[in-house]
Amino acid sequence: MRRESQVVSKRTASLAIKLSALAAVALLSGCSLFSSKKEVNPPAALVEFKQTLRTQTVWTASVGKAGVFQFSPVFAGGSVFAAGADGAVVRLNASTGQTVWRVNAGSSLTAGVGSDGNVIAVVGEKGVVQAFDGNGKSLWKAQAPSEVLSAPVVGSGLVLVRSIDNRVTAFDAENGTRRWTVLRPLPALTLRTAPGIVLDSQTAYVALPGGRLSALALNNGGPRWEVAVGDPKGTTELERIADVSGVPGLGVRDVCAVAYQGRIGCFDVANGNVRWVKDFSSESGLTLDDRFVFSADDKGGVTEFARDTGAALWRNAKLAYRRLSPPIAVGKAVAVGDYQGYIHFLSRDDGSFVARTSTDGSPIQVTPIAAGQAVVFQTQAGTVVALAAE
Repeated sequence: MRRESQVVSKRTASLAIKLSALAAVALLSGCSLFSSKKEVNPPAALVEFKQTLRTQTVWTASVGKAGVFQFSPVFAGGSVFAAGADGAVVRLNASTGQTVWRVNAGSSLTAGVGSDGNVIAVVGEKGVVQAFDGNGKSLWKAQAPSEVLSAPVVGSGLVLVRSIDNRVTAFDAENGTRRWTVLRPLPALTLRTAPGIVLDSQTAYVALPGGRLSALALNNGGPRWEVAVGDPKGTTELERIADVSGVPGLGVRDVCAVAYQGRIGCFDVANGNVRWVKDFSSESGLTLDDRFVFSADDKGGVTEFARDTGAALWRNAKLAYRRLSPPIAVGKAVAVGDYQGYIHFLSRDDGSFVARTSTDGSPIQVTPIAAGQAVVFQTQAGTVVALAAE
């Protein structure tokens, strides 16, 4: 069944896509939309400190460069799945990093990976969605309404994608049949980033341009609730960009999200009621654990919030303008990647530096994932690395 919740004109959608394409180059290259030869806010130099935390590179693997796109790894069924822009899709043993299988999708990719361990989904050029089974065998291909930059998500027998025209489409995970489509309003100007989707057994929580977080019923795409994480403000279109960033963080009773030029907060999964919100701006997103929410703001400050109250417990401002990934908890530390491929480890107690490691020198932009006792980062050059902290 196809469900159209709102209609926008072709002219408006086309303008928004063209404008977002301008922002794409800016964001992915780390420059402002109207760049100059001299950076207005140069990245902070790395500070020296005494390393007090022992870290370990558990394994590394290579999947292929991301190019101008963002590819996020996913952990499911005891494996890490990853993809690259050249069409490579890999399944890695989460404990050893050993390649279980590696296939080529047959075309360039723009988004990936989504998996529940049994179905693996990626998206190619012109919005072609492709699914593989757990052994890497191609299952089906289907057509999304337009280009897709956000990683698909797989669960409850569905593969969900959000295309850049702001349609959320659900495909049957077994055969690729389109089950429903929902169209949400598209602002005139957006960041060309990859806001994500998370699922529970009945609901998809979708991060959207315009600062909205939408909860959709998995059975038919019907809206359960929608909240404003960031309300567009200002007099110019640039000032009014307030897109939700990264992948929402999902708990048992709450879902948390952050917006660029907006707010960070947690909301009740049942009805969207606000548990807490704080003024905050992030281009990358957030992660959470049982007690805390972690995010890097657009100035490069890393903050730990109390998940129950939203109280800011500490902020490390010494990574200013280093274009950080979302931070993630690992052992007694919080790890965050930067534009030079460094991964910084901060104390969970006060945010001070406790360790640092390097990868391949390319930017780390996407949300890292937890895989057992390790955390996994993927660089723009295609290195997938699992790290542990003792």
